[in-house]
Amino acid sequence: MFGLFKKDKVKELQKHYQKLMEEAMHIQRNGDIKGYALKVAEAEEIMKKIEEIQQQKA
Repeated sequence: MFGLFKKDKVKELQKHYQKLMEEAMHIQRNGDIKGYALKVAEAEEIMKKIEEIQQQKA
């Protein structure tokens, strides 16, 4: 019952990952390849955190 309002950390991180990847796409379309690479690297760090959490649950 008390877990009802508990936020799912994986879902939050996935939303953040999707947001970063969308931002990276827009940066790439504007021709800023270096900015794109930095944004994708940031998104990959989020994905690593997601994978770590999922492995801990298993």
